[in-house]
Amino acid sequence: MGKARAGPVRWVIVDRVVFGRPVRGVAFDVLVCALVALVAVAAAANQPGGVAATLVGVLMVPALFFRRTRPVPVAVVVGGLALVQVAAGWGPLAYDVAVLIALYSVVKYADRLRDGVVAGVVAAVGVVLAAVQVPGPAPWWGSVLYFGLVTGAVWLVGLNVRTRRLYVLSLEERASTLEREREAEARAAVAEERTRIARELHDVVAHSMAVMIVQADGVRFTIDRDPDTARVAAKVVADTGRQALEEMRRLVGVLREPSRPEPVAVAGVTTGPEPAHRRPALVELPDLLDRFRAAGLAVTDSTSGESVSLPPGLELTVYRVVQESLTNALKHAGVGASVALHLDWSPTAVVVRVVDDGHGRPVVRLAPPGGHGLVGMRERVGVYDGSLVAGATPAGGWRVEARLPLPSVPEQEEAA
Repeated sequence: MGKARAGPVRWVIVDRVVFGRPVRGVAFDVLVCALVALVAVAAAANQPGGVAATLVGVLMVPALFFRRTRPVPVAVVVGGLALVQVAAGWGPLAYDVAVLIALYSVVKYADRLRDGVVAGVVAAVGVVLAAVQVPGPAPWWGSVLYFGLVTGAVWLVGLNVRTRRLYVLSLEERASTLEREREAEARAAVAEERTRIARELHDVVAHSMAVMIVQADGVRFTIDRDPDTARVAAKVVADTGRQALEEMRRLVGVLREPSRPEPVAVAGVTTGPEPAHRRPALVELPDLLDRFRAAGLAVTDSTSGESVSLPPGLELTVYRVVQESLTNALKHAGVGASVALHLDWSPTAVVVRVVDDGHGRPVVRLAPPGGHGLVGMRERVGVYDGSLVAGATPAGGWRVEARLPLPSVPEQEEAA
């Protein structure tokens, strides 16, 4: 039970913030300060300067607590106290490790490396002054060499850690920039797809209005001579008007721009939009499947349920979902992959299911990277209040399933 709860508790502690800093860093700095204070107090009885020297070491402790956020002021305070120690003639003491900690902090955390270089020069001068005051028969230059090696090693370690830290920060910034660019590209893809949908739906509505005008003129000319024909024409006008109003409702909120994406060919199959003023229909699905079969996909198609007549916009969406799914299968699964297309008709919805096995070979000429096929399909399906599910299959292929609700039947509306 203890092991099961250890993970969450550890993450809660690490994620907490104290004084605007992570609790782990604060705890480490407190430990460093405590060790320096302990060294200063423990050597009070034997070190030169006695209590006064211990007081100088204790005064260095509070400054070290801010070594991450204020490295330059901390180095100035610790260096000034070390200068007092040298001026008093006490020589190097144990708590002078605080000078090395301040030097390391300036090199690692200062905004400019120039501050670290200045701190290194000052530390070199301090090494010479401290070496002169070292008691004993050893020559002073030996002490200079020893202290210089230790100080130089600390400076180089700080420089190495600073370089790695800046490198990690640059990688994080680059990742953040790439994420923002991906979000911008996704938004641009959504806007582009909405423009394309708006143009196609506009064609659908324009077609419906043209049919209504023709049928209304027919009613006007035949109402006296052939009432039955006029009655049929009036019903066509009513049905077409209902569909046109539904399409107009879906047009609200869809932006329209003059740009139009260019067609893209993958392995000889044109996957982009058809020329302007051309609206594919479901009757053209066999031709679409034949083109992908000619490109190398082993496409099988099946249907369940009783198919019904769809509004032009919804019919176009079904066609586009099939086209984009087969395009993705050709690009990613490759030539020779087996793809199963199934249309499931029910009284309330039509379900388009496209599944490939992922066992093809890469095509010779791939489409340029950066496509947004899933984004476009999701946007199209969302216009008709449908749902789209896409993801990998356990066998290593890819599955796309779109569910599109069917519109209500005009006769049922009239009866209601």
